[in-house]
Amino acid sequence: MNSDDFYHHLNTQLEQVLKGYQTLNSEGKMHLKAAITSAFDKLDLVTTEEFDAQKAVLARSREKIDQLELQLQQLEQLVKK
Repeated sequence: MNSDDFYHHLNTQLEQVLKGYQTLNSEGKMHLKAAITSAFDKLDLVTTEEFDAQKAVLARSREKIDQLELQLQQLEQLVKK
């Protein structure tokens, strides 16, 4: 299943759950929230903040690698002379 199919399927199921959610009593809502929380806890998800932090680290690392590659090329040219 590709990611688009997964998200479409998830969206469809969530819409069905939310339609039925209005008719649940408070105990039913509590159990549903616990089940949803448990399901998401089992997934390998990160928060937007964690993702953005790792994205920034990766960008800095890429910049440093590019600088080091340029320095290496310059040193290689010096050695060849």
